[in-house]
Amino acid sequence: MQGTLKVDDKISARIRGWHQRFEDLQAHGLYFFNQPIEELCGGVRVRTGGREMLMFASYGYLGLLGHPRINAAAKAAIDAFGTGTHGVRLLAGTLKLHTELEQTIARFKHTDAAVTFSSGYVTNLTAISTMVGRHDVVICDKLNHASIVDGCLLSGADLVRFRHNDMADLERCLQKVEDDAAKLVVVDAVFSMDGDIVNLPRVVELCQKYGAWLMVDEAHSIGVLGRQGRGLAEHFGLAASQIDILMGTLSKSLASCGGYVAGGHDLIRYLRYTCPGFIFSAGISPANAAAALKAIEMVEAEPWRVEGLRDNALAFSAMARARGLDTGPANGSGVIPVMVGEDAAAILLSNDLFAAGLNVQPLVSPAVDPGKARLRFFISCLHTNTQLAAAVDLTAQKLRSIPQWPAAGSPA
Repeated sequence: MQGTLKVDDKISARIRGWHQRFEDLQAHGLYFFNQPIEELCGGVRVRTGGREMLMFASYGYLGLLGHPRINAAAKAAIDAFGTGTHGVRLLAGTLKLHTELEQTIARFKHTDAAVTFSSGYVTNLTAISTMVGRHDVVICDKLNHASIVDGCLLSGADLVRFRHNDMADLERCLQKVEDDAAKLVVVDAVFSMDGDIVNLPRVVELCQKYGAWLMVDEAHSIGVLGRQGRGLAEHFGLAASQIDILMGTLSKSLASCGGYVAGGHDLIRYLRYTCPGFIFSAGISPANAAAALKAIEMVEAEPWRVEGLRDNALAFSAMARARGLDTGPANGSGVIPVMVGEDAAAILLSNDLFAAGLNVQPLVSPAVDPGKARLRFFISCLHTNTQLAAAVDLTAQKLRSIPQWPAAGSPA
């Protein structure tokens, strides 16, 4: 019968093991994921399960998701081009919108050119595996996103991982690479689990010293870091040209879907004609391309959004720490974790907050190391100080009632 697992098959055993964990969580009322959002209620509120909730689980840092001007641009694109493309980008699938978007990204990032892909995950997977291969070396921060790690593994290059944001360990790894080997260093700009920022000036210095290429994943820094939201280089006052490969996503600050790589003309032309994720995959939809274009326009025209996000992130961090909440190494991005400890405690806390009208999601193993489960708060420029304070107070209150508290955290 279709759907029946085979007896004594390793794949079947793996599936059964996962289902057992799933059922154990449900039996204890702990399963919490895949809660459908039914409606945007404006600003930072959504409707879930028939109730209006205060949203702290959204990547929409700049409050652009659902904005009338972006919705109008997406609808106009559908009217002009339809809902999809005519094929893969290399053949008949490139639209005028794709070209305009890539030119706009390059201008916004202060690079020569850019190329877009259908998803952020695919962008890392295909760009890294195209740039390096067997006998090359890729050096990664240990807390890089899974898509980076998967791209490195797919490439067949030797993967070396250095201690998180530890520049001495990065230099040690670079020193061990043979002089004639191709070297690529890949780091996140903002680490999505902890909200801290990579030490870009030192990474650039080391890459130049040891002749390594540098790739930076800006999924959580575009629209967030820098005075104008242009990302990590602007945040540190460096030229974008000091980063060889600038990767980013359109699905967070830019209220769309897809990914991009920005850089020099030669690099982008090479990726456009060699990346399997570009050659063999349809491009992003007309609606998504138009939405991202309009979002970049609004980021540039409304600097208050980037400023407001920065102010809100600093305010939330200060309030949380004042209430004894452990926010880990978060230091100025829109991602702020509240450390809890055990997986079950994090899921229980998320459930309690959800019942109280606060939508914030738990992160548990294997996404984070065992014993380091946390709630991950995403801050928006549209959150008010009253909402931030209410979220902090409610979290501190509920956390104290979770089993194993205070062992699961570190209150003052």
